[in-house]
Amino acid sequence: MFAGFMANAWTVATLVAVVAGVVGFFTVLRGSSFVAHAVPQAGFAGAAGASLIGVSTLAGLGTFALLSALLIGVLAKRGRHDAITALALVFMLGLGSLFLSWSHEYASEIFALLFGEVLGVSTNQVLATGALGVGCICAVGVLYRPLLLNSVMPDVAEARGLRARRVEMYFLIVVAMATTMSVPVVGALLMFSLMVGAPGTARSFTDKPLGALGLSVAFSLAIVWIAIAASYETEWPVGFFVGVLSAVFFIAGRSWTLWGRSRLGRLDGAAHPATGRMRLTAASKMIGEPT
Repeated sequence: MFAGFMANAWTVATLVAVVAGVVGFFTVLRGSSFVAHAVPQAGFAGAAGASLIGVSTLAGLGTFALLSALLIGVLAKRGRHDAITALALVFMLGLGSLFLSWSHEYASEIFALLFGEVLGVSTNQVLATGALGVGCICAVGVLYRPLLLNSVMPDVAEARGLRARRVEMYFLIVVAMATTMSVPVVGALLMFSLMVGAPGTARSFTDKPLGALGLSVAFSLAIVWIAIAASYETEWPVGFFVGVLSAVFFIAGRSWTLWGRSRLGRLDGAAHPATGRMRLTAASKMIGEPT
């Protein structure tokens, strides 16, 4: 399992898990899970088109992912982009289907972009994934304060002169970058589960932004590492384990939340008062104002 030929798989999967945990945290916090599903599908269409004309599938994937993210950001209504995201999703899926129908055969490389091929990662893919991953982490680091404030307290953000549309566009570009680096490894259909399952689980355990962000990365790493080990032992697809483990982790997180509420006598499902205070405290410290 830890032989030399598996080194690339462990390395690139770790990179993807870290980026998915970081970007996915803000995806869940902003209620943009649907976007995290649509952009990878757009990347798949771009990869299929690139394969058809004989150019780099990674270049096609990145181009279509970026274009779809910008399209969603430009055409979406303020604070609501579900309708345009749905249209972008079905359009890109249809376009990808058309490109595949024009191909003489279903290339294994395109199939891998749907379901992932982490056990067959080359050294060149590791380098490309690493470069894009570093770019994503640096971008989130630069955007962390305005992105968190805009996600948690949008009214306060606007009052302080923070332009919500601009923050949204920057974030969508980061999602496109994360998609470009991750889809060749975990697949377009599974990137969604990895970017939502682990961050959603983390938010069930804490409302502190940095704590939830750290837990999101930790859960994402656990899901990917267990999936690789299980796939190696059973010869079942890695994607199957990534999807199932993401669901299991999320259910465990929700169960923990319900158990905590029952202990506090909150069986009616109302949020605990401390939740709002912790979010307000975190945002107030972030912008340098008293709680």
